[in-house]
Amino acid sequence: KQLEYRGAPIRMSSEKKTPYQGKRRCFGEFTCSKCGRSWSSGNSWANMGQECKVCKIMIYPHSQRKLERGQDDEDGPPHLQSHCEKCKTLGRNCRYTRT
Repeated sequence: KQLEYRGAPIRMSSEKKTPYQGKRRCFGEFTCSKCGRSWSSGNSWANMGQECKVCKIMIYPHSQRKLERGQDDEDGPPHLQSHCEKCKTLGRNCRYTRT
């Protein structure tokens, strides 16, 4: 039976929004489709995006790869939880999540 909400069918999304489909944090590269701004983040996750600081729209990484040793430390810039879909989903900083 199809799931419904107030009489309308609910589509369960199994859409892969990112190249990486693993369970761990990885390194992602992002480019905003609206303003062209590019950034990279060691806090990238499967099927999770980050909000562009300029346009305030959710952007999904176009490239992702396994974190290398040294990329997992906290020497980099602070992680903007307010722009991170994973942090918003968890209700806390995703950097300290293993899966």
